[in-house]
Amino acid sequence: MRWTVHGERSLYDCPWLDLRLADVELPDGRRFEHHLVRVRPAAGIAALDGRGNVLLIWRHRFITDRWGWEVPGGRIEDGEDPAGAAAREMVEETGYRPGPLRHLLAVPASPGMHDGIHHVFAADGAERVGEPTDVEAERIAWVPLAGVPDLAARGEIGSGSTLAGLLYLLAAGGGAGPAPQD
Repeated sequence: MRWTVHGERSLYDCPWLDLRLADVELPDGRRFEHHLVRVRPAAGIAALDGRGNVLLIWRHRFITDRWGWEVPGGRIEDGEDPAGAAAREMVEETGYRPGPLRHLLAVPASPGMHDGIHHVFAADGAERVGEPTDVEAERIAWVPLAGVPDLAARGEIGSGSTLAGLLYLLAAGGGAGPAPQD
C-alpha cells in the first residue's frame, strides 16, 4: 500500500542535510505530518588484498559515542560519480589508492527517516600513495574478512553500510584480488 505525499517543506537546510516536514496520507485516509531528512549520497570502498584481508579504518563516531571499523568513504560531492567519490575518500582517509572498482551494493541506510544511499564498492588491491590527508581514523589496518562476523557480534563494526558490504563480500567468497603495493 502506497502513501500519498501531498507536499513537503524544508525546516532546516545546510550542505550536510535538509530536515523536512511532509504532508502524507495513508491508504486508509488518515493524514498527518511526517519528519524526514534528505541527505547527499555517500560512497565507500572495501579494498581487498588478495590474501583474505580488507582495508578498514578504526574511528570514533561522536554521535553514538562509539568506536568501530569502517570502510573508508564519505559524501558524494556535486558533479562526482559514486566510484570517483569513493576512490577520493579512500586516498584522503587511508593514503591508499584503490585498484579496479566494482559496485557491490546501494544501501538505503534508514528509509523510514532519510533518503540517504550508501554505495559500497569493492576494490581488487590498493597501492600506498602517501599519508592520509583527512585524518579521521585512529588506525588504518588490513583486517581479516573472515573475522567480520565476530567483529560484528562484538559491536566493532561502526556502520550498517560497512557491515552490509563486508558480509556481502564474505558471502560471495571474499573476492580475491592482487596484493596491496606498499
